[in-house]
Amino acid sequence: GLAPFLLRRTKEQVLAELPEKQEQTLYCDLGTVQRRAYDSLRAHYRDALLQPGGALDNKERFLALEALLRLRQAACHEGLIDPRRSDADSAKLDALLPMLEEIAASGHKALVFSQFTQLLGIVRKQLERRGIEHEYLDGRTKKRQPKVDRFQQDPGCTAFLISLKAGGFGLNLTAADYVFLLDPWWNPAAEAQAIDRAHRIGQTQKVTAYRLVARDTVEEKVLQLQQDKRELADALLGDNASLLAGLDRQQLAALLS
Repeated sequence: GLAPFLLRRTKEQVLAELPEKQEQTLYCDLGTVQRRAYDSLRAHYRDALLQPGGALDNKERFLALEALLRLRQAACHEGLIDPRRSDADSAKLDALLPMLEEIAASGHKALVFSQFTQLLGIVRKQLERRGIEHEYLDGRTKKRQPKVDRFQQDPGCTAFLISLKAGGFGLNLTAADYVFLLDPWWNPAAEAQAIDRAHRIGQTQKVTAYRLVARDTVEEKVLQLQQDKRELADALLGDNASLLAGLDRQQLAALLS
């Protein structure tokens, strides 16, 4: 009969029936203290790396990788560089937390993704202080399903903090209609996968995804690179030293400018 025929719908057809998905980049301006910390870290690495010379040697390549990781962390929160600073102000948290409060107050739910579990830990502490009920999942979490079930079913649980490594696939989180990506990821496919935890079959509401980018930091520069030098951007954000062979001093100077 017709039954098998009716069941064979392509992913495109299914996606066409989903509510719309909107993606937006939120640029965050570092405050005075965070900017000072970022700039002094950048100056330190500039001095170490921008000596005159030809190609980068291996030692310099590893230092360049460390510099870019540290600057990405400093763009997010000083506490990722120095745990004693985990209560410091952060431009991204200043943008994120009021939005999560508003989402919770209006009966909506949000997924919050980061590559840095330390950053999620800092966000978690802030949510506890504000009395925002939430769930948390990273690569070390053993029992995922009870967390997923609580988030999906408990109207009071309005935020789900998820690390990139833990949350890329297999999670059905259609109770959320907001998604936050706290730091640029090296792989747009992984970003899309994260957003699709919410934007998938069963979703009845429009999904809004926000990418948080710290202005005038290495984050913004790597995003520009993603437009023109895909492989290099992937290498920088994927922390892959072997792929950095193509990085020259001029490009490094631009990243550290």
